[in-house]
Amino acid sequence: MKKTTLLASAMGLILSTGLAQADTNKLLLTGGVSTIAGSAGGGLTPWAVIGTNATEGEIGVSAYASRAKTQDYSLNGYGVAIGIHDRVEVSLARQDLNASPTFALNGFAGQAVSPGEHIKMDVLGLKVKVAGDAVLNSDSWMPQIAVGLEHKRVDPGSLQGIFTVLGVKDSGTDFYVSATKLFLGNGLLVNATLRSTNANQNGLLGFGSAMPGKNSRSLQPEFSVAYLLSKNVAIGAEYRFKPNNLQPHLSGSALAEDDWKDIFIAWAPTKNVSITAAYVDLGRIVSAVTPNQRKQTGYYLSTQLAF
Repeated sequence: MKKTTLLASAMGLILSTGLAQADTNKLLLTGGVSTIAGSAGGGLTPWAVIGTNATEGEIGVSAYASRAKTQDYSLNGYGVAIGIHDRVEVSLARQDLNASPTFALNGFAGQAVSPGEHIKMDVLGLKVKVAGDAVLNSDSWMPQIAVGLEHKRVDPGSLQGIFTVLGVKDSGTDFYVSATKLFLGNGLLVNATLRSTNANQNGLLGFGSAMPGKNSRSLQPEFSVAYLLSKNVAIGAEYRFKPNNLQPHLSGSALAEDDWKDIFIAWAPTKNVSITAAYVDLGRIVSAVTPNQRKQTGYYLSTQLAF
């Protein structure tokens, strides 16, 4: 069965499960929005909150679609998540990167890269709340803490030969711990996440690297802050540190990987709908194939339905 069919089947199953428990009671935006990997958080980094509108004793579901566009690349994503008793979150996401500039690698080490190439990646996520409660403990210094994983499998298409030359794997798993503190009276949320990863560009360029690159895992911190302008509008920023496994393969910064950052605004016009827009700075992404090795900046848009 094709991966797209598996994702569609999972979406149908999760939606049917969640709609049976649609009478949920979570406060607006306190479940975060959908990240690019499908878990609840900001756009770039997971938070300790459990997604969907479900609270304790309830089962909830969410679905999202997103698009990011920079000068040279675009990334479309969609996925679903289920929240169980505000304790466990399971998510499934698909990413599709328009990697057309990589055609410039055609002939590199004898490899054939197709024009208009797309890189696709599936992400299976699991998150478990282990301590605290972002809302119930909002009048104390105790944060909500969760541990999670993101198992990723990438299909590089005609870039498979490049993956082989660089010695990168087509699957890998990130592990993380997140701490989220909500100061409800001040309308302020802060989050810190520590991720164990060997992913290159979040996994879209594979995992690890053969020598002279870096194959081992590293710990990468991620930070978010959000401020509620009103009960249904929040603004904020994120900063995500990234590993730099591939740069040693070529001289200069041709394969360098930079930290990711964004400034976002999230709006929940109803209890079940949220829309997020952001300015993103993703740094260099295979800058050897882009004009003047420029950094990739642009916009991010995401819509989420949650029950």
